[in-house]
Amino acid sequence: MRRRCDRTLLTTRGPAVKELLGSLEHWRAHGKRAAVARVVDVAGSAPRGAGAAMAVSDDGEIVGSVSGGCVEGAVVEACGRALESGQGMLLSFGYSDADGFAVGLTCGGTIELFVEPYLWDRSIVAELSAALDRAMPAALATIVGGRGAGAKLLLRADGAAVGSLGDVRLDAAVARDAVGDLATGTTRVRHYGADGETLGEDLTVFVEPFVPPPDMIIFGAIDFSAALVRIAKVLGFRVTVCDARSAFATRSRFPLADDVVAEWPQAHLAKVGATLTERDAVCVLTHDPKFDVPAIVCALATDVGYIGVMGSRRTHQERAAQLLAAGVRPEELARLHSPIGLDLGARTPEETAISICAEIIAARNGRQQIRPLTHTEGPIHR
Repeated sequence: MRRRCDRTLLTTRGPAVKELLGSLEHWRAHGKRAAVARVVDVAGSAPRGAGAAMAVSDDGEIVGSVSGGCVEGAVVEACGRALESGQGMLLSFGYSDADGFAVGLTCGGTIELFVEPYLWDRSIVAELSAALDRAMPAALATIVGGRGAGAKLLLRADGAAVGSLGDVRLDAAVARDAVGDLATGTTRVRHYGADGETLGEDLTVFVEPFVPPPDMIIFGAIDFSAALVRIAKVLGFRVTVCDARSAFATRSRFPLADDVVAEWPQAHLAKVGATLTERDAVCVLTHDPKFDVPAIVCALATDVGYIGVMGSRRTHQERAAQLLAAGVRPEELARLHSPIGLDLGARTPEETAISICAEIIAARNGRQQIRPLTHTEGPIHR
């Protein structure tokens, strides 16, 4: 039988287990029992992505959400059944053709949830909480289908592990496969044989990485940068504003930025460039060659996923010639998003910031031809 492909999913912003741990531990400390429901897989249009979570206490208190309201009532009932049985269960909710407002998703997609009593090993909870507090990457692997459903293994970026999925060979296979998920922050459903074989269907394992927020470095302490900081923070970025002009790069001008640095772009990237990944973004808004060119040259030497540069088409042509003269290879220019942002007709700093962030979202999801959803066909979420 052909093995089903493992599903790879980017997490959707919204309540996740890391946001619920405080409530879960508070309930446990006060003698309450609780159940947790987590979205482990989605197909088609769905209101929440993999990793979205909801917790329900035995006295009916609810935190989090898994569907934005579509199936929450049914999930609460499932949490009650999990508390009664003491066992985890895998549930699927799809669209109801007969009645779109029956228990199911009105958006036409399908979600799978794993519902389980909150009986997590204290050492796993403590290690996960510590990793979150220190902004250290960690991945939580849970068997959601097959023998040992509910068993957990917490993996750290340094290779250390806490807990077990019940078999040392399975633990080793999951730890090996989760390395890439920790690097990209990608949530994934994997399938294994009973003894951890890569080719197998006996066990379904949900791997949920918890990684620090993506970084956005904005070069240029201008009014457009201030607007971009505000929008980027909404998207969950950790934002740094950098400008060599100390009179402009001040905390009072950018109060929402996580860091404001007064130094040349190449000096700053020399310090942090090695840490940038495909989740991160560099936005060059100075449109001044003496700042732009060194910033772009240094950004191209990193693994950053998005490099956007402000300026007109003519400015970009002139800048491209300067970059080539500085040693940038022609094929490297294709990494630049310039002029920066999507063509939304933006004029104000706030509108421009939205167009930039919209382009980052599109690039992250591999969308190159952007049109209004009204004018498209097929699934909204792929």
